Amino acid sequence: MNPLQTITLGGGCFWCTEAVFVKARGVTDVESGYCNGQASQPSYQEVCSGRTGCNEVVKLVFDPAQITLSEILEIFFVIHDPTTLNRQGNDAGTQYRSGIYYSTPEQRQIADDMLARMREQKLFSQPIVTEVEPLQHYWPAEDYHQDYFENNPNQGYCAFVVGPKVEKFRKTFADRVRT
Repeated sequence: MNPLQTITLGGGCFWCTEAVFVKARGVTDVESGYCNGQASQPSYQEVCSGRTGCNEVVKLVFDPAQITLSEILEIFFVIHDPTTLNRQGNDAGTQYRSGIYYSTPEQRQIADDMLARMREQKLFSQPIVTEVEPLQHYWPAEDYHQDYFENNPNQGYCAFVVGPKVEKFRKTFADRVRT
């Protein structure tokens, strides 16, 4: 039996990323949080100021017997734009940067290999700016950010930004949607 693994991803607003991965088969837990900045226990307001260096992320716990890290990263690269530095759509700032934050050397290798293949295949018209770094200073986001889309589906940002990303996931990865 494979033990569960954890990977942390920054793909813009954590509401979007969380809303997709809670629906992915094999992902057993998703937590919105902050990482890889100077602050060890930042608040949302501090992160939004842009002065902490922290990124909005989701920490995923997954069962590699049901979904591999490569499959998780495939989903990740479809649901966000890895070519925009410190930005996803209208969300701008270092807290919205594209990042993969690993906890093992094997995870780093898988991420590096995938990025190299995507660059070689020229899958994007612009250069990929996704950072691959060891996870540092992870701190969970406030309770009201957890399961935000599920709890606020009619809120404007959720309806017009998060919802379409979830639908794109469902259509593109129908075989990986939790039933």
